[in-house]
Amino acid sequence: MSVKQHRRLFVPVAAAAVMGLALTGCTGDIAAQTAEDTDCSAYTDYGTFEGSPEVTIGGTIQDDEADRLVQSWADFQACTGIAVNYTGTKEFEAQIAVLAEGGSAPDIGIIPQPGLFNKLADAGFLKAAPAAVEANVDEWWSADWKGYGTASDGTFYAAPLMASVKGYVWYSPAAFEEKGYEIPTSLDEMMTLTAQIAADGTVPWCAGVGSGDATGWPGTDWVEDYVLRQAGAETYDKWVTHEIPFNDPAIVTAFNSVGDILKNPEYVNAGLGDVSSIISTEFGDAGLPVLDGTCALHHQASFYEGFWKNADGTDATVAPDGDVYAFLLPPAESGGEQAVTGGGELVGAFQESDEITAVLSYLSSDTWANNRVALKGVISANTGLDPANASSDILKQSVEILQDPNTVFRFDGSDLMPGAVGTDSFWKGIVSWLSGDDTQKVVDTIESSWPKS
Repeated sequence: MSVKQHRRLFVPVAAAAVMGLALTGCTGDIAAQTAEDTDCSAYTDYGTFEGSPEVTIGGTIQDDEADRLVQSWADFQACTGIAVNYTGTKEFEAQIAVLAEGGSAPDIGIIPQPGLFNKLADAGFLKAAPAAVEANVDEWWSADWKGYGTASDGTFYAAPLMASVKGYVWYSPAAFEEKGYEIPTSLDEMMTLTAQIAADGTVPWCAGVGSGDATGWPGTDWVEDYVLRQAGAETYDKWVTHEIPFNDPAIVTAFNSVGDILKNPEYVNAGLGDVSSIISTEFGDAGLPVLDGTCALHHQASFYEGFWKNADGTDATVAPDGDVYAFLLPPAESGGEQAVTGGGELVGAFQESDEITAVLSYLSSDTWANNRVALKGVISANTGLDPANASSDILKQSVEILQDPNTVFRFDGSDLMPGAVGTDSFWKGIVSWLSGDDTQKVVDTIESSWPKS
């Protein structure tokens, strides 16, 4: 995943093992293990391979999430005889184009954002997706999702993998019940709720955009959510593709609406400081004051459910009657269409072989989606995914949102923009805006950074 969804050079597999990065550790006669340990009925279409051919995969996914990723293809390995070796690195995004140009890229890349995908595809580094992969995507994903893996020349290169739903507002169910608060059904109702919480003596929101070199990205999520809800999907699409300028009035309106919360010292930043403390507060820590009632609301994506920890270090209960739960940021008007932003990865190949095709086909299948989601912590927009396999109520709800044909879904805007904007001037603009710069100055500066064609 990119930094925006959670966020060393790509190192050889042997070196990565020494450094403790997540790998499959798959060696020996995998096919011989099959008869003893694995039901291979779901994997017969991928074929069997002699001699344990290796397929390498690189990406940004690390730690526990990488361990689960590796586990998700354990049966596939055993049944096909393919050794799938994964290396997760923080600098995948920064280094993969250099490695591809030098012929040192992994066989397959888990690409964390469409902007990077487009850069790799346009440079000619990626191989067109095999027919079996395209058939899977046509069956199991929406046209929008397929479009994120399709280059400007119309060639389909990369299948979607995992996904996240952004725009959740986290809260304490017990506090809402005690105070008699209702889940808002419009943005106006959410502002009314915010004012009511403040009047009742609690600072409504806690927030943090700190993320090392990527500081600022949680603030871009706020703006993207408001652009989509207030201005609609058509304007959102024109914004991220620069058919309208970054300083268009619709974007100014979204910034100012977010500023009604984040730049109001009476509405933030409970238990953490003043408005400026939003910049220095790490995004992973920012929501925790909800648990002790210091603040009432926190805006963050579905993946944040894994960040909720009680004071004693135990996991907080995420449920409608638990320690914490969430509702989606509502539409602009009550009864309006459900519009959500989100993120995800794309899987593309830098090399071609039969074993690479088999791995790509598996990763684009409903079988993989159900296997991985059952291991907890993530979801997919694959329509063959059974929501019951999701590990929490929030994730089940997120799967249903993604699978609902009436949902207006748009990929995270800054991930779609050129890197000079989406992962640079937009992030930096959020910081200067929270530091006191007015909206017009910020959007004008970001607009001036847009690469000239």
